[in-house]
Amino acid sequence: MTTLTTSHTSAGTVGQELLDKVAEADLDPSLRLALNAVTRSGIDESALDRAKIVGTPKVVSNRLDNWAVTAQMHSGRCWLFSSLNLLRATARKNLGVKDFEFSQNYAMFWDKFERANFFLNDIIATASESLDSRLVQFMLREVEGDGGQWDMAVSIYQKHGVIPKQAMPETQPSSNTHRMDTQLQTLLRRSALNLRELASSGAGPEDLDAAREGVLADVWRILVISLGNPPSTFEFGWQDDDGQYHTDGTLTPAEFYQRHVGIDLSEYVCLVDDPRSEHPKGRALTVEHLGNVVGGRDIRYINAPMDVIKKLAADTIVAGDPVWFGADVSQQSDRTSGLLVGDLHDYSGLFGVDLSTTKEERVVSGESAMNHAMLFTGVDIADGLPRRWRVENSWGDQPGDKGYFTMDDSWFSNYVFEVVVRIDSLPEDLKAAVTEEPLALPAWDPMGTLA
Repeated sequence: MTTLTTSHTSAGTVGQELLDKVAEADLDPSLRLALNAVTRSGIDESALDRAKIVGTPKVVSNRLDNWAVTAQMHSGRCWLFSSLNLLRATARKNLGVKDFEFSQNYAMFWDKFERANFFLNDIIATASESLDSRLVQFMLREVEGDGGQWDMAVSIYQKHGVIPKQAMPETQPSSNTHRMDTQLQTLLRRSALNLRELASSGAGPEDLDAAREGVLADVWRILVISLGNPPSTFEFGWQDDDGQYHTDGTLTPAEFYQRHVGIDLSEYVCLVDDPRSEHPKGRALTVEHLGNVVGGRDIRYINAPMDVIKKLAADTIVAGDPVWFGADVSQQSDRTSGLLVGDLHDYSGLFGVDLSTTKEERVVSGESAMNHAMLFTGVDIADGLPRRWRVENSWGDQPGDKGYFTMDDSWFSNYVFEVVVRIDSLPEDLKAAVTEEPLALPAWDPMGTLA
């Protein structure tokens, strides 16, 4: 018989004396009241601060949106939806069609395929590392998910262009990606082991490259069966909101982008609020092994002060353009009312336990990181400063104000991590970070979390 040992001593056990002490809380009348509320209505509903709901108007002084929201359904494509929503703000004007929509399925197809290739190249490059190394295990765990970052979206659009939704509409797997993702993950994890074994047996670059291409053929097959075949050309005609018919004939996705979007995405940069004291403001950051297109756009953030991030975002909206951003939407949010408000839920008051944390504490302890991307389409300015923000989400038109959310300024400070702005709007003290060598963070760093 094997005897199990632990590092714990008897001093750390849960004894009767401790149980008697903690159970004294049962005598607290406020505990009984909270117990009755939570067991019937749940934690979030019981902790909602009604004053915050009533006291957060949904009107803003500067509003851009007059169009219907999109719906990512049961998928993690928010970063693609929100970035395409930014592009369609321009496409709508150029086409004269208010509710024009790009094919998110097309963008996801190319992200999945390119990301598989990115992963396989990384596996070959790290073949000499131990299988149980933190890096290799991280790559195997995170392979082929749905999430992404701004620069990853740019890489897809710059290489593969965009197409209208009718040219490659949604499929069941594009709207509910779990089972497709698990099949791709099985294929790629097994292939990773095969490639590592091939490398350890002394295979040269040509043999490894041939093996990689064989895996990609299988990835392509799964994607085509699940999502459809991405068109290399398509015929495009449309009726504008004035009833006029237009036709472009046959276009490639790149031609469609240039003709109807035309935004130079190389002129944009992602600002982040990394609250950790060891990462100074004004410094360029990147994350190792993060990306989706081999040879595509490098991941680059500029760590900027929060007041600068807010000002640039507000100025962009006032000038007439929406703003892509990434945030931790799991914190202090209410889907039904569409509110993102600081201290919207009084969890500390509900439980009678101090649950307060700073943004830096949340980041370093794994409590918070960017997990959702959306689009700012409005801002409320008072005395020259932003106090509320209007947000276009991609969860359909049921939550909030027909799918639009309202964010207060304290929520922005605490839970927004990334905002994309034009490089030429940066203050002089941040422009050097656009071209400087970035500080490389490890693959598992919180700043590499995917929306």
